[in-house]
Amino acid sequence: MSRAEILRHRPLRALLAAEVISSTGTQMTWLALPWFVLVTSGSAARMTIVMAVALLGFAAASLPSGPLLHRLGARRTMLLADAARAPLMLLVPVLHWSGDLTYAPLVVLALLLGMLGAPFFTAQRVILPELLGEDERTVGQANALFQGAIRTTLLLGPPLAGVLIGVFGATTVLVIDAGTYVVSFLLVALFVPSTERAPRTEESRGLLSGFRFIGRDRLLRVWMPLFLAGDAGWQAFFAAVPVLVVERFGADAKIAGLLFGAFGAGSLCGNIVSFRFLTERIDGLRLVALSVPFQAAPLWLLTFDVGAGVLFFAVLASGVANGICNPSIHTIMTLRMPPALRPQATAAMGTLWGIGQPLGLLLAGPVLVAFGPEPVLVAFAAIQTVTMLGVSSTSLRARARAPEPVTA
Repeated sequence: MSRAEILRHRPLRALLAAEVISSTGTQMTWLALPWFVLVTSGSAARMTIVMAVALLGFAAASLPSGPLLHRLGARRTMLLADAARAPLMLLVPVLHWSGDLTYAPLVVLALLLGMLGAPFFTAQRVILPELLGEDERTVGQANALFQGAIRTTLLLGPPLAGVLIGVFGATTVLVIDAGTYVVSFLLVALFVPSTERAPRTEESRGLLSGFRFIGRDRLLRVWMPLFLAGDAGWQAFFAAVPVLVVERFGADAKIAGLLFGAFGAGSLCGNIVSFRFLTERIDGLRLVALSVPFQAAPLWLLTFDVGAGVLFFAVLASGVANGICNPSIHTIMTLRMPPALRPQATAAMGTLWGIGQPLGLLLAGPVLVAFGPEPVLVAFAAIQTVTMLGVSSTSLRARARAPEPVTA
């Protein structure tokens, strides 16, 4: 399938539109919901608990989402998740306006919303090969479009939420997010056809079948811990940014915002380059091996006492490399999974991701308090260097081996 045919693919365009709309709403909620909790309760601790509960809900529901997805299919799972998330999100402002919203129901709603995000995330990863087939270049280009859409929402959502919160209040933003789930539901229901699900095999049964597959696959069993460590490092970096800006740049919030936005902007540029020029010309493993070291290399600039412009460039350059390699990484991970095992293996990855993400925050917090941001930034650059070089060398070895498909 050519690049032009991918762009004209009607179900794919509907999925992209649904992704941009619903994910922008989700990004808005990640600012609006904590803000709502903070201004209504006056408690930063309660705000943090609500955020943590949503993440825990995602981790807890990731593993069961595999069998659910296998039973319902990717399309029906996405529809079910959006149909449930819209009224749950709307309950927060409705209960607040009626005076019936207390802290305990709010925590429960946050937990349920996090849990519903897990099957939706898993279905998103599975539905592309169901619609487009198993060709690596085709799925890689489609993943580049999806990664670009996600990066766009990261850039649009938080600033838009800040403006709308200032004009209308946090509760109105939550109503808007509920509406985005409705729009996403309609786009998928009207324009994305049902697809044939792979028949279940004996190996694909059971909650742990996805973990067993990852443990057997020679590439994924190395990639997964490396990427989990690298992603935990990014969480530590984002925790260190506010402290760095306060200590080095006089608490200028604009600099913090630019540093947060730099990675998303760079990633979006990298996704565009990947879609237009690279995925058609370079096979996925080679592209990953060549680009991931450049995600880590610029980050060493963060360890020096340099100006904000240099820091911005370092994060931007890392983001460009990330945007180049990420579509191929997601494509390889997905297509290495046999279709019968894909829902369970994807759900297993989501579970590992949900558990591993908070580790960077837990480790960085005490170091930031005791020593400031510098040790965290050095550790971050070192972890990224080691993990990305490991990913690169593993990719080259996998490419050098004769194809060894893992069967269910």
